[in-house]
Amino acid sequence: MVVSGLKKRQRVAPTSTSSVFFNDPSTADVILRLFITPSQFEPSATSPDSDDTSSNHEYDDVQIHLHSHILHRSQYFSALLSDRWQPTHNLKNNSSNLKPLNLNLGVPSSSGSLQSHLTVLQLLYSSDFSGSIDSASTALDLLPVALELLFEDCVKSCVQFLEVVPWTEDEEKRVLNIIPFLKEEESRELLARILPGRNDSCDEMLQGLVLSAIHNYPNMAFVKAFVAKVLRDFSSMESARRVLESAFETSLKVVKESLEEYSSPDFRGDHNETEAIQRLNLHTAMTNGRHLLWLVERMIELRVADTAVKEWSDQAAFTADLQRAFRDDAWRNIVPGLPAVVLRCTSKLANAVAAGNILATRQVRKKLVKDWLPVLIACKDNVSPMSPSNKSLYLELEETFLRIISTLPMSDAQELLQQCLSFSTRNVEDCPHLFTAFNTWFRRAARPPGTGTDGLC
Repeated sequence: MVVSGLKKRQRVAPTSTSSVFFNDPSTADVILRLFITPSQFEPSATSPDSDDTSSNHEYDDVQIHLHSHILHRSQYFSALLSDRWQPTHNLKNNSSNLKPLNLNLGVPSSSGSLQSHLTVLQLLYSSDFSGSIDSASTALDLLPVALELLFEDCVKSCVQFLEVVPWTEDEEKRVLNIIPFLKEEESRELLARILPGRNDSCDEMLQGLVLSAIHNYPNMAFVKAFVAKVLRDFSSMESARRVLESAFETSLKVVKESLEEYSSPDFRGDHNETEAIQRLNLHTAMTNGRHLLWLVERMIELRVADTAVKEWSDQAAFTADLQRAFRDDAWRNIVPGLPAVVLRCTSKLANAVAAGNILATRQVRKKLVKDWLPVLIACKDNVSPMSPSNKSLYLELEETFLRIISTLPMSDAQELLQQCLSFSTRNVEDCPHLFTAFNTWFRRAARPPGTGTDGLC
């Protein structure tokens, strides 16, 4: 059938020497038959004057009236009709009365393919493609046809459009599929957009997000919530682990150094300069302590806190500095929330260990309690008055420490339990967790030696 519904008044590019129109049978010297094939083939236009079309009758087809000197813009047609570019065959010589040349071109059966071919053929008659290439989807529909017909102007216009507009995820997949058919210079900008370069890495991007979340925004709560979701949804837990561990180590180092300087004898005294330095050290410790708490929460949430627990359990010098700091009065008016921040970090990690979310070794479990139990005791003794939130935090950490102690060998448990007597209160009914811990130890201690080992000979 003859195609209908197309823009027959589409003018040729200004560089043309004649004003002819797309699908104009009165001036056309080429009749192109497009037929639907069951699968995608290479361009299958027949040689000039071929009449062998009998094998294609079962497919839908359309017939287009074209002009050989316009088809010259397509290198495919230019090569196919090279002998038609002679002056005697030029359309300007209307008196030649040449018989129109019949060609056949197979079109893939995929949806929209026929229309895309018609559009590209119509664009041969134009120098302005902006009206037809108006979306990434359209550009991706036309680009394979333009490549097939070696229509370089159309290829260039499609590629330029794709370079500057956003894509959906499906469109990005289509871009990836078509890039191998483009020249290197044509695909360079597209590849730079979708493939990582040598200096692009997920670790570096995640690290930038984490550092920005904890350092660079005045209202960090919303940014932290967003970055937390990015980390949860990120596909590589190993990348998230590396980034969070690095940030954890950095923040912990700053907190430790600040407390070390605060507790150092070199900075003790009543001088104004010393006081200013002390205030700065405490504020630095408090700020980075908050960062540390957020990082600990993220690591526990993603189940990548193993290294953090080991690091936190090996802090004898740091916990000693904390105890000295909390026995002083200076921190009360400067950073009254510092003890709670430090203990919340400890509580989060200890709870993960007690719950089995982090499979810590016996040595790590013992040192976690041994190093941080004195800090808890120092906070209870020196943070006054005790707020309800602090009381809840202390009780939670007491219960968690006692649960961890119950997992240790009896000799280790005996040593640590005796340090937990400060958990007791004037009302013994308020410390059932402590009674449970001691009752468990005494029940085990009362078991006869060798019990349960009879079958181990």
